[in-house]
Amino acid sequence: MATLDDVLNGLKATAEATRFRLLALFTRAELTVSEVTQILRQSQPRVSRHLKLMSEAGLIERFKEGSWVFYRLAEDGRARALIEKLGELVPWDDAVLKRDLERLDAVRKQREANAQEYFAANAGEWDSLRKLHIPEEQVEGALLEMVGPSQISSYLDLGTGTGRILELVAPRAARAVGIDLNGEMLTLARARIERASLAHAQVRRGDLFQLPYADQSFDLITVHQVLHYLEDPSAAVAEAARVLKPGGKVVIADFAPHALEFLRDEHQHRRLGFADKEVAQWCKAAGLSLAATRALPPRGESGLTVMVWLAVAPAVPQRRAKTAEAA
Repeated sequence: MATLDDVLNGLKATAEATRFRLLALFTRAELTVSEVTQILRQSQPRVSRHLKLMSEAGLIERFKEGSWVFYRLAEDGRARALIEKLGELVPWDDAVLKRDLERLDAVRKQREANAQEYFAANAGEWDSLRKLHIPEEQVEGALLEMVGPSQISSYLDLGTGTGRILELVAPRAARAVGIDLNGEMLTLARARIERASLAHAQVRRGDLFQLPYADQSFDLITVHQVLHYLEDPSAAVAEAARVLKPGGKVVIADFAPHALEFLRDEHQHRRLGFADKEVAQWCKAAGLSLAATRALPPRGESGLTVMVWLAVAPAVPQRRAKTAEAA
C-alpha cells in the first residue's frame, strides 16, 4: 500500500517534461536506455539521470539481461495507483508525445525485424524437430487441458524460448512471466508478446535453477521442452516447486524415453526422454504429487512420443500441516 511519501515522491518524479514523457512511454512498453535515447533524442547521461530519479520514486524498475538494462513500470504496488492515475492524464494528442509514439513504433518494428532475421537463420532446427513428433498444436492443446480453464493470478514459464507457451497461456493469467537464459530467444519472446498485445506479460533473463522469486510466488508454472537440455532436471523441478503457491500446478511437456542419439550430437539434448516413474520421483522429492499423465504418440514409428505431466502442490504447506496435526 502506497504511503503519503510514496505519492509525493512520485508526483515530484513526474513533475518534469522528460520524466512525464518517460512515464507515458513505459505505459506502452519496456525499453532499454539506448531505445529511450533514440525515442527522446536526448543524451544517455541525461536519460539515465531521469530514469534514476523515477526508479528511486518507485515508479519504474530496472532489470539487467546480459549487457542490456531494461526499464518498465514498477510492479511492487507501492505507487501503482499513482502510476495509473497519472497515465490517465497523458495528453496523447500532444505533438511531442505523438512523435515519441512514432519513434517507439519504429523501435518495435526494428525489434521485430531483428527477431525475424534470427528466427529465419535458426528455423531449420525447430522444423526438423517438429517433424519427429505430432503437430505442435496438439501438444499445446494437451498442455492447455492440464492448465485448466480457470483464470490464474500469477503464471511463470520456465525456459520460455521463443515465448510461444507464454503467449498461449498468458491470456488466462493476470500476471505472466517467461524466464530464459538465452538473449536471442528472449528477443524473439519479447517481440512475440508485444505482437500479441500482452501488456501484462513479460520476459526476463534468469537461471531456472536459481529463480529470482520468493517462495510461493506463482499459481501455475509450465516447463515446455526444456528438461531434456538440462544436466539436472530434478533440480529444476525442485526450484519450480519452491516458487509454487499451495495448491498450485506445474505442467511439464517433454519426450518419453527414445533412442534418437543424433539429438545429443546435433541438437544438444542432454537426456533422451523421461519415464513416468522418474518424473514422479522428482515431483515427490520436491513435495509435489503427480496428478495426471498424458502420452501423445508420434506420427511415424520412429518418431518421438511427447509426454505432458501435471504435478500439484499440497493445498496446505507441509510444514503447516504437521504443526496443525501436532496441535
